[in-house]
Amino acid sequence: MNEKKLGFGLMRLPLTDPEDNTAIDMVQTQDMIDTFIQRGFTYFDTAWMYHSYTSEQVVKEALVARHPRDSFTLATKLHRVYMKEKGDRERVFQEQLERTGAGYFDYYLLHSLTKEYFALFEEYDCFNWLVEKKQQGLVKHIGFSFHDNAEMLDKILTAHPEMEFVQLQINYLDWDSPDVQSRLCYETARRHGKAVIVMEPVKGGMLANLPPAAEAVLKAMHPDWSPASWAVRFAAGLPGVMTVLSGMSNRQQVLDNTGYMTDCPPLTEQELAALRQVVDIIHAGGTIPCTGCAYCVDGCPMNIPIPQCFATYNTATRQEEEAEAHPAGAEKASDCIACGQCVEVCPQHLAIPQLLERVAAKFDR
Repeated sequence: MNEKKLGFGLMRLPLTDPEDNTAIDMVQTQDMIDTFIQRGFTYFDTAWMYHSYTSEQVVKEALVARHPRDSFTLATKLHRVYMKEKGDRERVFQEQLERTGAGYFDYYLLHSLTKEYFALFEEYDCFNWLVEKKQQGLVKHIGFSFHDNAEMLDKILTAHPEMEFVQLQINYLDWDSPDVQSRLCYETARRHGKAVIVMEPVKGGMLANLPPAAEAVLKAMHPDWSPASWAVRFAAGLPGVMTVLSGMSNRQQVLDNTGYMTDCPPLTEQELAALRQVVDIIHAGGTIPCTGCAYCVDGCPMNIPIPQCFATYNTATRQEEEAEAHPAGAEKASDCIACGQCVEVCPQHLAIPQLLERVAAKFDR
């Protein structure tokens, strides 16, 4: 499997129009991909729905068409939302091969398993189907990404020991979270002898943009380390971690990440203690732990830009600014009808309707 522990997540690419998630800045994206490969890194991660269903096509144009196939490894995923019947698994897979032009996938994941999604993947016999794809040479390594508790992860890995790896949300803020259970899930995967791929090490950018007091703690110890590098180092230093995914959005992030990840020893106990201080500061500040994945947006009957609402709230909270009425991105928070569909799909298990009430209360004054 992959030797260098940094993976390029193709879900937060630079845009030429910040209001259009499909307006990928291809010139900058190609430069970022070239730089990543030139620095000796190979792992790229995409999915059917990333960038409003355009990320896999970006792979074809910016990566596959411009670099030898054996110079990189590519991961993509099958999400249960896009399967309405058993035949959809093959339909989606073939379309992904066409979209990416990759010929085969080095890593293929059943995406975002929860208790409910696991039942559907079982109903459609997706685990055996994935084994068949490996036997056919169309997939080299098989696994799944996961968003539930450690007990459920243990159940899945016990039922399907043929899975080679599991992709988990691991970051220092969620390490001891009772909802995300980063540590408990990591320990479960290790107990089953599975390689671990880390997603959301920077928690959707939240750990790259820290409250001033939290950032000061880290700068006092390592003035030249970026807040994001602390987060990625934490995840990369865990035994059994194969790759840490970073959703890089500009060239500077690529240079920063590939710079320190070329040689990245585990954090010391003193450094881990500093991160525990940062966690305490973040929790005391009351920011909303949204990663900006936007899974909650597509089905919202009121078309509320939920991640944008939370990002606006967090920015005002971090900067301790006096809230202005209806700033950009928060004007629709009060439109929430508490239908609950967003809660069902949120990988962070956030109580989104109640949090939108908090946003509305902050700005509707």
